[in-house]
Formats: sequence, structure tokens, C-alpha cells
Amino acid sequence: FSLQELHGIFPWLVESIFGSLDGIIVGWNLRCLQGRTNPNEYSVALDFLDPSGPMMKLVYKLQAEEYRYDFPVSYLPGPVKASIQEQVLPECSLYHNKVQFPSSGGLGLNLALNPFEYYMFYFAISLITQKNSPVTHHVSPSNSAYFILVDTYLKCFLPTEGSVLPPPSSNPGGAIPSPTPRSPAVPFSSYGMHHTSLLKRHIAHQPSVNADPASQEIWRSETLLQIFVEMWLHHYSLEMYQKMQSPHVKLEVLHYRLSISSKHHGSPAQSSYQALHAYQESFKPTEEHVLVVRLLVKHLHAFSNSLKPEPLSPSAHSHTASPLEEFKRVVIPRFVQEKLYIFLQHCFGHWPLDASFRAVLEMWLSYLQPWRYAPEKPPQSTEPLPRSVSEKWAAFIQENLLMYTKLFVGFLNRALRTDLVSPKNALMVFRVAKVFAQPNLAEMILKGEQLFLEPELVIPHRQHRLFMSPTLGGSFLSSRSPAVTDASFKVKSHVYSLEGQDFQYKQMFGTEVRNLVLKLAQLICQAQQTAKSISDHSAETMASQSFFSWFRFTPSEVNGSYTGNDLDEIGQDSIKKTDEYLEKALEYLCQIFKLSEAQLTQMMMKCGTAQDENGKKQLPDCIASENGLILTPLGRYQIINGLRRFELQYQGDTELQPIRSYENAALVRLLFRLSSVLNERFADQMEVLCSRDDFVGRLCRYHLTNPQLIQKIRYSPVVRDRTSQNWGPRISLRFLASYRTLISLLMIYFLASWFYVGPVGCTFIILTAYFLYAVIMTFFFEGWKPHEH
Repeated sequence: FSLQELHGIFPWLVESIFGSLDGIIVGWNLRCLQGRTNPNEYSVALDFLDPSGPMMKLVYKLQAEEYRYDFPVSYLPGPVKASIQEQVLPECSLYHNKVQFPSSGGLGLNLALNPFEYYMFYFAISLITQKNSPVTHHVSPSNSAYFILVDTYLKCFLPTEGSVLPPPSSNPGGAIPSPTPRSPAVPFSSYGMHHTSLLKRHIAHQPSVNADPASQEIWRSETLLQIFVEMWLHHYSLEMYQKMQSPHVKLEVLHYRLSISSKHHGSPAQSSYQALHAYQESFKPTEEHVLVVRLLVKHLHAFSNSLKPEPLSPSAHSHTASPLEEFKRVVIPRFVQEKLYIFLQHCFGHWPLDASFRAVLEMWLSYLQPWRYAPEKPPQSTEPLPRSVSEKWAAFIQENLLMYTKLFVGFLNRALRTDLVSPKNALMVFRVAKVFAQPNLAEMILKGEQLFLEPELVIPHRQHRLFMSPTLGGSFLSSRSPAVTDASFKVKSHVYSLEGQDFQYKQMFGTEVRNLVLKLAQLICQAQQTAKSISDHSAETMASQSFFSWFRFTPSEVNGSYTGNDLDEIGQDSIKKTDEYLEKALEYLCQIFKLSEAQLTQMMMKCGTAQDENGKKQLPDCIASENGLILTPLGRYQIINGLRRFELQYQGDTELQPIRSYENAALVRLLFRLSSVLNERFADQMEVLCSRDDFVGRLCRYHLTNPQLIQKIRYSPVVRDRTSQNWGPRISLRFLASYRTLISLLMIYFLASWFYVGPVGCTFIILTAYFLYAVIMTFFFEGWKPHEH
């Protein structure tokens, strides 16, 4: 094919692979393609899309001719789309000099992208757009072709060892040109002083034919990272979007509101406000999305930690560091920090309160621990002691203070609303407590808070946002920023750049958060006791199902209460794990916040007061009404978290209870029909006998009535008439359908045969013994009914 023909089919080929932007065309469905289920297609796709494969060779070939391809702005992430539609240039240099007005008759704005950018845009955004792909089998995201390709591209373009491999050139001895500067096609305002590319001195003002290899490798690395970050992390709510905007946009919104109050609806600012108001991006990241972001975070830590240590000799200092080394130095604070922080805040505030939050949690914890991805190996020790966090990471902790403190408070608020008896929820609390309990980490976080709370130096008030925003080129790790030596100013710049100057900081080791931790510790104690009671109940249930329990005549399952929950189906092992996780989490929280033994004892006593003298849980908090008990908000919270529960009892007709596992279904139905016939035929006679006041009446009432049916306590709102119903005297033969009763009778007949007593004689003895027993019980306990199981 000629270059012109390749240029024409390139957009079609990209869309055929990654799917259309509107999600209608699925493409190769890389997110569901796995080697285990489709080994041939899997290997072909990876080979074709490999950084040195045919597809990338085509990209580099078209790149040499400086072709451009249109990408619709309407499919960009919500904040970027809203900003461009307002004619406010986004801060990311990826969009600079690329926005094009629509051609005559065209609709909407477009980005003019080079082949490499176009390919990577489609690759990255397919993770967001292709959500409703048909799946016929269980897919593990970490084993999909898409996940493997992301890892491959990161290792190729952001290498931890060596340099980026040069792209293959179609011209011998020639270089693939980097993008040349383009004049803006749309008159954009900006946020003030947006930063240019890291390699402005290498690329932006140089002819493409003179681009050196160093600038080439960094251009691809930086472009890849910016596209991944923009497509995967640049999503958040309307409130956060408005908060992050420049004073220019806020001023237009104010003008529009003033124009509304003045009845001037024709204000030019109206379109800007409508664009702001229309930005209602329903961003719901999937678990797969979060796993891919975690892969990016882990690789960026490894990439940044592979930075060569600065030489000590003066001669070495004079040598300029390579662009790749400079890129490693600023990659996290300049390109990732702000958007990842907002992304995590969104997930912490909007993710469902279930076990799927584990993916978000692990991604957050991966960012908090860059030392896990450092090249140096921990010293081998025979003692399994936790590894202390080195002081060299103090700068990273201080420059990411909100990642540690504010998000920790966000996690506390989530944990207080979850069921800690669940093993998966208990594991999440354990994981967070274990990470923050690493030796020396809490001390360094406390030091960062102290630096932030130091009295502020004399800094011009109006220059805070301009001076301190990492994305505006003012990063304290950037080579373009002035040499800042004041650690306190670094921490303040980090906090104010992410949250604004009016941010009211909540200290992680302050009184308010400490009270939240104490509340969580109390919930942990309550959850431990709940898990213990469930475990005890399960053990009793298992014991009651043993062989000897078959001889019991009064099983508790009929009218007894059910005191278990979902953990009964999980098993004793999971309950044991829950207890271990909670115990360790409580121990770690005590280490982090220096909780004393007296405070723990007090919490245990508070938990102990929730038990009555019989060791049973109290009822949930509720108020009595004419329709029964009504739960209060506290009562609903207690039930959701498994802290208290109602004693559930069957309150209907005992003859109509569901057939139990210890009953023979055929006999239950047969005996019910027989009892119904007898009750219908002899109802009047039984009513007359039971109405007598003498001994015969008492004996008949003992056998034919069930006073407990009327006297039951209502534990939940029910219809009044239901508990006031009286089914009258009746015969109940259902107890004969119980396997326990049948086996007991068989055992009695078997023992009687040893003494040469026949079935008829044995039956007569059983009836006589039961009659004497019933006469005695009638004298003392008229209401007790042993024959109704």
C-alpha cells in the first residue's frame, strides 16, 4: 500500500481494533480476550499490537509524514470537554495547539492528532467506552489482552532500566520527526500560566528534522503518560469540576447569575454557565478500570524510583542530566498527583459500600507505599518484623500529605458504615491499619501535619494558586520552579494547590479524627462479639444435628428464634478469619494513635453492656406504637451492622409451618389431611369438652388447644387481627411425621422385642404411660404442649 492509502485506512483500522467511541462497534474486545479461552486470537492480538509489531510500525511510518487525524472533543473526559467548549484551554499540554474549529458543515470541535496520539487515544479510551461488551464467561481483568498490553506499553515507553527503544525508521539513517508546533485554531483563554511540555527546550521550538534521539524518546513517553492519565483519571463530579476551574470561569458564572437577576438573558456568559451546568458526567469507574490505574501507579513508582542517585563529584554536577532522568524526577508530582487524588476522592465518596471497594483500596495503598517498588532489597532477617519506613521517604509523604490524611479520614467514614462482621470488610480495615502501622510512617505523617500547621510566612496572597500548583509548572520538584528549601512551604503548597486556600484541614492525629478512630475501635469490638455469638450459635446448631439430637422430643427449630446471619452459610473458617483480621486491625490502630489500655478496657466494657444477663443480644433500638415496634435510625444501623437483631419467631398456624428438614414430607401432608378431617367432623364435640371446668375439661384443653398461639409477643409490626386469631380446639398429628419421633418409636419397639413384648402390647404400654404422664402434667402445667413439635 502507498502512504496515502495507509493514511486513508488508518482511522478505520484503529476503530476496528479498539471499537467505536460510541461503543456500538466492539472491535477486537481486548478487555475480554484471554489466553486461557482464546489462545490463538490472544497471541495474534498481542503480537500485532506489540510496541515493535506491525501496528506500531504503521504508526511510525505515518508519523514520519506528519499526518493528522480528527478526534471528536465530545468523547473526551467530561472536565476536558466542558473546558474546551468554554474556550478555556486545559492545563495539560497534550491539548495545546490541537483544537480545530469544525469544517464547513461539520459538527463539533475536533482535536488534530498525530498518528501516535490518535492510536493511544483510542487504546486508552476503549477502557471507558467499551463497558457493555458481551461476556459469555468469567473474565479476569488482570489476564486480559488489554491489561497485558497496558503493562507492555508502560515497560517499553517508561522503562525502569536503560532507555526507550528508538522507533523503527523507514528512512535509513533518518529519524521519525516529533510533532511540530501548530498555531492555535481557536482563540482560547487559559488558566493563567499553564506549563508547556517538559521538553520545551528539546521539542517545542526546534524543527522536527533536527530532533535529537533523546527528545524523541521523551516525547513518546510523555505523550503516552499524559494520554493514560487524561483518559483514565480526569473524571470527577460537577462540584469538583467547578472547584478546580480558574477564576476566569467562575467570574463568567457570576456574571451570568447577575444577568439572570437583572433580567438580561442575552449575556454572552450564558453559554459558559450552561456548559458548566450541563456537565453532569455520570462517572462510575469499573473494577477493571481501577485495576488498570493501579497497574499504572505501581509502574510509575518503579519508574520514578529507578532515578539514578545524584553524583557527589563537582565534575559530575556540571553534566546535564538526560531528559529521561529529568522525566523520572517529576513524573508523579507534575502529571499524576492531582488527578489521582481527585479520582480517589470520587471513588471514596461514590463507590458502593461492598467488598468491590477492595480494588480502590489496594490502588490507594499502592500509591502510599512507593518504597515497595524501590530497587533496593530489604535486608534479610530471620525475625518477621515489619520493615521500617526510611527517612528518605519523608519528602514524598509531606508532598502527598492529603493522600495519607484526608483519604484516611474518608476511609474511616466508610468503615463506620460497613458490616465489619463480614470477612471481606474486616480484611479491608486490617489492610489499611497494617499499612499505616508500619514503623516510622505515622511519625512522618505527624511531622508533615506539623509543618503544614506552622505559622505561615509572608507570601503574597494572590500568588498562591499560581505559585504552588504542580500542574501549572510550579511543582516544587520541577526543574522550572525556583529552588524551594522551606519544607513547610512545600507542604502548604501541596495542600492549597489541591484544595484551595479556604480549605479547612482536619488533622489526622487531631481530636476529631481520634474520636472517629475510637468509634471504629468500638465497632470492631462489637463486631468481634457478634462474630463470636454467631460462631457459638453455629456450634450449637451443629451439635443439635448430631445423632443423639434425634431423640429429642422438643426441637427448638419449630417455634424457636433464628439468631444467625449470612455467616452461617460461610462457615467457621471465615468467622475465625474475621476475628483474626479485627483483632490485628485493633492492635494496629492502637499503635498508630497510641490508644491506651484503659481506653480499650473502657470500650470492651461498653460492648459488654450490650449483653444481658443471659448472654443474648438486646433488641435493636425501636419505639412502640399501636402497630407494633418501629425501628429508629439507630436501630436500623444496629441491624445493618449485625450489632443487634430481633428474635424471629413463627407466629402463624403451627399446622401450616413449612416442612422441616427433620420431617417426612409425605407424612406431613397425609397427617395434615387426616387431622383436618377429624377436626372438621368432631369440632363441636371438642369445643364442648374443652369448655368444661372439671378435670376432663382441663385434660382436653391440654391436648387440643395451644394457648401460646395467643400469648406470643409481637417482635415486629403485624396486623392486629392476626395475633388475636384463635383456631379453637383441634387435633394435631404432625409430630408423628418427625424422623426423631419415628426413630424413637422404632427403638422402643426394638427394645420391647427383647423382652418378648409384641407390637400391640408395646403400643398399649406407650399409650398408658403417656396418659399417666399427661394426667400428671395437667395438674401442674396445663399450658405445656409436648406433642406439638
